[in-house]
Amino acid sequence: MALLQEWHKIAYNEKTDRGQLQKFWQNYFLLEKGIYEKLLTNPDEAVEGTVKELAEKYGVSVMEMTGFLDGINDSLVTPNPIEEMEEDTKVSLAFDKEKLYKNMVDAKADWLYELPMWDDIFDKETQKKLFLEQKKSGTVVVGKKIGRNDPCPCGSGKKYKHCCGK
Repeated sequence: MALLQEWHKIAYNEKTDRGQLQKFWQNYFLLEKGIYEKLLTNPDEAVEGTVKELAEKYGVSVMEMTGFLDGINDSLVTPNPIEEMEEDTKVSLAFDKEKLYKNMVDAKADWLYELPMWDDIFDKETQKKLFLEQKKSGTVVVGKKIGRNDPCPCGSGKKYKHCCGK
């Protein structure tokens, strides 16, 4: 069984006691924060290795590293083959800084996008701009409703009810 499937069985198991699951995630988020602190301290370093090697490097289990790789995959320059990943699969943690910051905002992970290491990567103005861009990207803007007797927006000159409103 691929590592990602095992991770999903553990992390998203609906049969597990809610308290246990909450403790599991609290512990995981602390480990994740530690890995990000190390990664963001030297953001231009190309971190590569097998899943097992990276787990050892960051002092986490292979399962926890699998969860981390699952979480960061959308922010990587070249996504890893996480679906069929095994312990000896070579992976890379080369991330796109802007994408990573925006994905942290999107995940509402304030403990990650407020890490002090971001101040060395982006100035406060850039952080604010990226934060707002991400927040606005999820906002749906609904236009003014067209009344049936209003002129049709297609420009035909007919009333909407006799044109595109049919």
